[in-house]
Amino acid sequence: MDRAPYAADPAHSRGREFAIDIPADGRGETRGPRGPFQRDRDRVIHSIAFRRLAGKTQVFVAPDGDHYRVRLTHSLECAQVGRVVARALRLDEDLTEALCLAHDIGHPPFGHAGEGALDAALQGKGGWDHNAHCLRTLMRLDSPYCDHPGLNLSWEVLEGLAKHNGPVAQPNWALAALDADFPLDLARHASAEAQVAALADDIAYDNHDIDDGLRAGFLDLDALLAMDFVADQWRNVERRFPRAALAAKQRELVRGQIGLMVNDLVETSRPLLADVGSVEEVRDAGRPLVRFSDQMAAQERELKAFMYENLYHHPQQHGTADKAQALVAQLFAAYEQEPERMGENWGGAAPLEEPARSRHVADYIAGMTDRFAMDAYARTFGRVPQGLSNV
Repeated sequence: MDRAPYAADPAHSRGREFAIDIPADGRGETRGPRGPFQRDRDRVIHSIAFRRLAGKTQVFVAPDGDHYRVRLTHSLECAQVGRVVARALRLDEDLTEALCLAHDIGHPPFGHAGEGALDAALQGKGGWDHNAHCLRTLMRLDSPYCDHPGLNLSWEVLEGLAKHNGPVAQPNWALAALDADFPLDLARHASAEAQVAALADDIAYDNHDIDDGLRAGFLDLDALLAMDFVADQWRNVERRFPRAALAAKQRELVRGQIGLMVNDLVETSRPLLADVGSVEEVRDAGRPLVRFSDQMAAQERELKAFMYENLYHHPQQHGTADKAQALVAQLFAAYEQEPERMGENWGGAAPLEEPARSRHVADYIAGMTDRFAMDAYARTFGRVPQGLSNV
């Protein structure tokens, strides 16, 4: 592989929290010719936490339609964008892919509505944050191995997940505890691969949420075309495909937007990385070295503002989110009062003291899919929750 000097090198990984016991014949742990970042990607893909993303909200809660994105499909699309950028910048593609696939694992059911309910439930007890919970899930909660907790991922993956949006000055209780056990150098920037993963996430959800929003009728194409840079793409689509169906042209618009943003990201980042001699120089740069141009960054902010106003904060979305938040809050209260409702494994392990008890309940709820949470509510309160699918 033609890896740039500023790329993360799996041969020089800082290792794992728990040493791997390799048998004397040297073959027992290998399980195929894989490097550490390849193995990390595979551990994420085979984890229960990753599979649960298939049932967790991306934009629309518990969608009845089969064509709407969920956290799993978003993560796959994010990884596809991330690999394209990583290859163009000569970064480690396996590390980039592992970060893209794992970045949303900490999300609870019902997306940001569920997160708001858990954060409110843990006020005065440290609060709750999906990014810190991603690390908590991967390092402690999802434990399929015989000899250590968690997935025991490489330091570089954990660092990238902790800091993909930049240095963390004030980690919450969950991230602070994990950092104390396995220091992640939170005060510095993360690798270029982590910076790519962060922007691949933006590219994927900015544009694919347009696709879902148009399909659901929550977004109006004419309003979207009021943004000049989107209108430019639409004119190009209409010139190339004048006789195509509207739905096909809308999807071509989304593809064009993704290509435009990916190309801008690569062209802007290459000169910023050109004279960087190591991954440590990336961490010490004091600023992101993988970035959009100023013009594209401004356009992306404009697009994001449009999406918040017209899709994420749509009145129908608010109504559904309020119901979802209330459901999670009621489940939390019920489980906190009667932990046995969580079942033998989780209920029997519930601590007696606070804040450990509330955090344990939050861990249980955060692992639920949308449908599991709705079924749990029905079992707990004897009635099926209504109004929790808005498409």
